[in-house]
Amino acid sequence: MTPDYHVIPLSPLRKIIAARMTEAKHSIPHFRIAADIEMDAVLSVRKQLNADDPENSVSVNDFIIKACAAALMERPAINIQLIGNEIHQYQQADISVVIAVDGGLSTPVIRNANGKSVQDIAAEVKTLAARAAAGQLKMDEIMGGSFSISNLGMYGVDQFDAIINPPQCAILAVAGAKPQPVVKNNELGIATVMRVNLSLDHRAIDGAMGAEFLAVLRDKLQHPEALLL
Repeated sequence: MTPDYHVIPLSPLRKIIAARMTEAKHSIPHFRIAADIEMDAVLSVRKQLNADDPENSVSVNDFIIKACAAALMERPAINIQLIGNEIHQYQQADISVVIAVDGGLSTPVIRNANGKSVQDIAAEVKTLAARAAAGQLKMDEIMGGSFSISNLGMYGVDQFDAIINPPQCAILAVAGAKPQPVVKNNELGIATVMRVNLSLDHRAIDGAMGAEFLAVLRDKLQHPEALLL
């Protein structure tokens, strides 16, 4: 009898992803906290930037990377790796950006994202994404990040959880930004709201620390002009 399915062997990349995610899920005590962030100000600033310089366009994700980097500098307890019995707290934000590639995922690192402009981050992400798609990234370009961002907002996802990429201790899952009713000053209005879920390693990070980070991140994204300085 002919089976009604195709057998697709795991690719070498998918085998690596499977092994790392299984290890992370089994060995890291994940906990997650969520926040809703109004994104109208980011969308407005982005629109103006891209109108002024269409050759070097920036994405919403570029603002999120920059905002996370700034928030990590203010809440460095999240900007860590757990190595054995030691917490390594980093002095710059090296942010791993999860990128879909043929047959799996890649995680190129934006080094010193806190010291780069949104435009510089945009250009670097485009270059790294193109090289990731072509399988041209070097090991030192995908290793050593201090924090990760996984964004599925472009697929219309409302919310999701992400698995931590060890030895990092945190990853931000970013969903789509959609118009929603909000209450401001006891009045009902409409805002473009994005849900983010922060997965944390409870061995090194507690709930209050994660909540403080999300509060700073929300403030950065709802007042994005400061990210351009």
